[in-house]
Amino acid sequence: MRKILFPSVALVTALVFWHFYVVWMEVPKFILPGPMAILGALINDSASLFKSALATMKITLFALLGAAFSGALLALLFSISRAFEMTVYPFAVVLQVTPVVAIAPLVLIWVGIDNVGQAQIIIAWLVAFFPVLANMSAGLRSADPNLNDLFTMYQASRWQRFWLLLWPTAMPYFLASLKVSGGLALIGGVVAEFVAGSGGSSGLAWRIIEAGNRLQMEKMFAGLILLAAMGMLIFYGFTALEKWILRSR
Repeated sequence: MRKILFPSVALVTALVFWHFYVVWMEVPKFILPGPMAILGALINDSASLFKSALATMKITLFALLGAAFSGALLALLFSISRAFEMTVYPFAVVLQVTPVVAIAPLVLIWVGIDNVGQAQIIIAWLVAFFPVLANMSAGLRSADPNLNDLFTMYQASRWQRFWLLLWPTAMPYFLASLKVSGGLALIGGVVAEFVAGSGGSSGLAWRIIEAGNRLQMEKMFAGLILLAAMGMLIFYGFTALEKWILRSR
């Protein structure tokens, strides 16, 4: 109960303070709109905003699915071959430490400015991929050595070792990585759309750019709130999935 009550009270307090600050200080709407103006924008522009939110969420989930599959598969290959891991892992680190803002223009040029959706998926995959790889690799290496020796003694196949020992051990690491990668995939998709700056885009980032260019700050804040809500939905959705899977296991 407290986990819901305390944040709710803090949020209401902040909104009340925000509202009265804007009213008393007579802050212009094009600088900082009040909560009621933002709520009005959410209602009046709900059709376009929620349609764009669905488009952004679609990009995010596609990229996250690709990151989860490729990261888990590469981590499995790392666990099989130490030489392969030493060869490939530094390049994965390079992708992780290179700022996505620097990579996004190159991806847009290679894919084509008319294919913003594909560029968003690629860029979102790039930023969401490494946490899955790193966590899954750590999970696969954390198997109990005694159990590993037991599987060896009973001459278990590689598939049996993976499915019955390595995968159950790595499952908590994999689920934890999805909570991080989900938010990163959302950030990557939004950054790609910001860099593209194209009216052909259909996601929330373009709606925010469009509103900012027209000084419709209440609509801009409404888009930001939807992005934050989507990020929280992804995080707490995977948190609930993690608890359910680990509890049932």
